[in-house]
Amino acid sequence: RWQERPLALVVRREDSSISAEELREWLSSQVARWWLPERWAFVPALPRTSVGKFDKKVARRHYADGELPVETVQQTSASS
Repeated sequence: RWQERPLALVVRREDSSISAEELREWLSSQVARWWLPERWAFVPALPRTSVGKFDKKVARRHYADGELPVETVQQTSASS
């Protein structure tokens, strides 16, 4: 599990066209470098449980089945 890296699931606003690179650049000033996701998936909605919590099991299954449109953004010197 220590080798796992975060995957960011992002729901864009209807009027937004922000990219994974732009999000990573902004986030690099907000959190520690090792928390920065390298993989991003833009989805219409987050999977929820019956009580409204984020459903990690469903998200992981969608990722494992290749159902998420994942973009990879490598660390650059600007975000180091």
